[in-house]
Amino acid sequence: MTEAITATTNSALPLRLGTFETLTEALEFAAGGETGYNFHNGRGALEEAVPYALLRDQAQELARRLLGCGLRRGDRLALIGETWPGFVRFFFACQYAGLVPVPLPATLQLGGHKAYVKRLRALVQAAQATMVASPMSLTALVAEAVDELGIAVVDEDHLLADCRASTQPLVPSRPHELAYLQFTSGSTRFPRGVMITQRAVMANLQGIVQHGLMVRPGDRCVSWLPFYHDMGLVGLVLGPLASQLSVDYLRTSDFAMRPRQWLHLMSQLEATISFGPPFGYELCARRLRSGDIAELRLHAWRVAGVGAETIRIDSLKRFAQLLEPAGFDARAFVPCYGMAECSLAVSFAPLGQGVTIEQLHGEILAQDLRAVPADPQTARRVELARCGRVLPGLELAVRDGLGRPVAERTLGVVHVRGPSVMEGYFADQAATAEVLSPDGWLNTGDVGYLVDGELVITGRIKDMIVIHGRNIWPQDLEMLAEQHEGVRPGDSSAFAVVDPGGGELAVLVIQCRAKDDQERAGLIGALRSAIQAEFGIDCLIDLVPPHTLPRTSSGKLSRSGARQDFLRRRSWPQADTQAMGLEGLEAPQSAVG
Repeated sequence: MTEAITATTNSALPLRLGTFETLTEALEFAAGGETGYNFHNGRGALEEAVPYALLRDQAQELARRLLGCGLRRGDRLALIGETWPGFVRFFFACQYAGLVPVPLPATLQLGGHKAYVKRLRALVQAAQATMVASPMSLTALVAEAVDELGIAVVDEDHLLADCRASTQPLVPSRPHELAYLQFTSGSTRFPRGVMITQRAVMANLQGIVQHGLMVRPGDRCVSWLPFYHDMGLVGLVLGPLASQLSVDYLRTSDFAMRPRQWLHLMSQLEATISFGPPFGYELCARRLRSGDIAELRLHAWRVAGVGAETIRIDSLKRFAQLLEPAGFDARAFVPCYGMAECSLAVSFAPLGQGVTIEQLHGEILAQDLRAVPADPQTARRVELARCGRVLPGLELAVRDGLGRPVAERTLGVVHVRGPSVMEGYFADQAATAEVLSPDGWLNTGDVGYLVDGELVITGRIKDMIVIHGRNIWPQDLEMLAEQHEGVRPGDSSAFAVVDPGGGELAVLVIQCRAKDDQERAGLIGALRSAIQAEFGIDCLIDLVPPHTLPRTSSGKLSRSGARQDFLRRRSWPQADTQAMGLEGLEAPQSAVG
């Protein structure tokens, strides 16, 4: 254990931005400097620092122990993605041993003990893992999950004590071999294992650090994102390594309890780069006190990345306005887009420009699938954020339901091709064939359009609500609800069901804190009236207790989960909704932007 925090800059090592063939090559280079990973507790105090030089030595020792335990090249090691130093040691041990790490959720927000055990068992089986590595605090729970599978659960101390180190020379993973297996968030179906090669992730990392972030000497990162999510793993674990930056971590659970600590770390360390989904910025703004703002110095924060879910512009505006006295500049916001199937990033908005907002005619957007700028007389407006230009080396096309390219400002399904696209889904050729064409084009399943060469995402194809031939984006209903006093961002989920008469019915589930019957009835009436006035449709308003809406393991709202929960509670006849004339284009769940 190292008690001193790692340096922000390397005194002698020249900056090298992602130009490596493998992750071990990147680590070997970074080990020549003084930077590394730093782990902080919920109060911001340093718990352990892991310089890259120390990480290299520890990973090599663990690699020999894993091979000594009988693991063979290409075996999968399930790795519990808690924010703990052991994660990076096991992850890079796999790189040195030619094993494939499979980051898995450390906890699930909903469902409790039994649900987590069941979910974890299914993921370990889907990965066909040979062993599971876990922090000591979770080994009993993990052991329960894999008890019937006959798989060993190890922590660092157990592995070092019980497994004799192999004497064979280490042969790190080669460029064409798998670097890791990344499970999708599973917001539309059971998570699938995305196969990412060394070559793919290094291509994406080079694009991120050179062109997306334009990393410079003196940059330092802070992150609270979970290690099992692609933005947390690739963006804030592998990205800093590939550019020799120091990075400081808070546990995701600690951030949820004390979101202010994220900003305090940014301030104390004069950090320059951090990322988060919109709900993270919203949570901070909601919990901040005036005294907190007076203590912060955020002038150094130059990249405030935004992704992983629909970008809520109002949330970002509130955050920026609140923290402007502390030196935060709204021009630091960088909307981006990507997904696990592309390693991580596809596009970045230009640095230093903040959020470029598209103000659109909502009715034309939904019904004609065209992004027409709103005028002063437009009654229904939609605000969307531009997610920038595609990274060098990637190709992007927006296509209609027949696979034909569409014109600028015309909505279609986003397709991506390039060196950072996945090999496919692990042990699932059918699912791979659904989204990956023989010539390498990935159907993302996201609907969007291009304008001035920049990408704008409007939503997921499977989430579209179709009522009497009218196309309605669920986020439009959700944002309308969240304008009502008492409905917070993230408190609503919209979807469609088939009503008992066989027609389509819009449903809006609201997490409601009010207990008074009259107040609840007033909320239902106000929301129904607002939706009728704005969209001309009837909508069933379903009030549920706080913390009820299901989310994925990465914290994203799961509309499909909310719909399934509604159908269970209401004993409603189940049926799938249409997808606005773009039916049949099954695709992965986007992770960024």
